[in-house]
Amino acid sequence: MSGKHYPEEFKIGAVKQVVDRGHSVSSVATRLDITTHSFYAWIKKYDPDSSTNKEQSDAQAGLRRLQKELKRVTDERDILKKPRRTSQSCPTEVRLYTR
Repeated sequence: MSGKHYPEEFKIGAVKQVVDRGHSVSSVATRLDITTHSFYAWIKKYDPDSSTNKEQSDAQAGLRRLQKELKRVTDERDILKKPRRTSQSCPTEVRLYTR
């Protein structure tokens, strides 16, 4: 048995009721005689903010990854900058006294 087919304008209008006006998904779905599963699929497809939110979360994840990498590289650099306490000016030098 095939389901009902709704025009795209109808779907966009229903999504706007939830996104713009703040109505609950279940109340709008009940009023329009639509399953909540189908309605969530419409929201995912027609809500302009859903793609923007995904792009923002991807950008934030990339930013966190880059910040973590920067910290690691900075720590490595700082370790290499520190003079080694056991290093001698000449590898063959034997110290008899300390300064």
